[in-house]
Amino acid sequence: MANKRNAAIFAALIVAAVAGILVWRPTVIIYGLQAAGLYASIAIPMGLILGIVHIVNLAHGEFMMVAAYLTYMVCTALGIDPFVAMIPVALVTALVGFIVYKLTIRQALKAPELNQLILTFGLAISLTQLANLLFTSQTRKMSFGYVSASLSIGELSFGVYNFVFVAIAVLMVIGLRLFLTRTTAGKAALAVGQNPKGAAIVGIDVDKTYGLVFALATGMVGMMGAIFITRSSIFPAVGSPFTMKSFCLIAMAGIGNIPGILGASVLLGISENFLKAFRETRGWADIVFFVLIITVILGRSIKGKKA
Repeated sequence: MANKRNAAIFAALIVAAVAGILVWRPTVIIYGLQAAGLYASIAIPMGLILGIVHIVNLAHGEFMMVAAYLTYMVCTALGIDPFVAMIPVALVTALVGFIVYKLTIRQALKAPELNQLILTFGLAISLTQLANLLFTSQTRKMSFGYVSASLSIGELSFGVYNFVFVAIAVLMVIGLRLFLTRTTAGKAALAVGQNPKGAAIVGIDVDKTYGLVFALATGMVGMMGAIFITRSSIFPAVGSPFTMKSFCLIAMAGIGNIPGILGASVLLGISENFLKAFRETRGWADIVFFVLIITVILGRSIKGKKA
């Protein structure tokens, strides 16, 4: 009873704070939600891998970076829009992810967690250095007119393109829910994620399921790499911060809690943009996710001790 009351009080405080910010400086909420959509749509595939395959993929952001460069090459060579190149790029990235799983990840699934982290960290470094060799450290940017679309409401004017990331994040959550609960492959993935030994006993091919999930998640983040290039410059190290933020969001939401990543992303996005609203605190916006993850971990530790 006390927990429900505390949760209700906390929710009321959050709603009141959001309402206050919306009245005082609405762009904090608007741009915070847009940033949340971007963070969530990149973090959700990582959460899928961690929830089913049970491995932290520290090369997650680098797969997005590779897809962004692939999109850049396809678009400049063929003169097409990234939204057109998105599907083939996602398929190629999914194939690369499946090959990476078979050659590396598969071999480390039964290894100690530290070995798994070292492996995926090594993959991240390798992909970054490969991009450096092929494309140098020079930033690349593509310009599209629709990215600058804006909306004016009274005296308030703001960009609207980044709401596409909010839509993608919501569609990812809905799509994954339908996949995991309505399809045979999805139900097998859930069973493997909950109890791989039990799933194997009833005839589910655990290794095949792991490979499918890893390829699916890599394809999803590859799709995000294709869309990411519409709004941002790309360079070999562009993916690393998103790996860290994705891990932060998953830790906040809890392993396996895909919808919770949306809520955690909203908290992160609004927190960052709240700090950016003040000249004195703008420099702290980039490290706010470290503060959030430390707060969550400490809170859970204190709660666990009391229990």
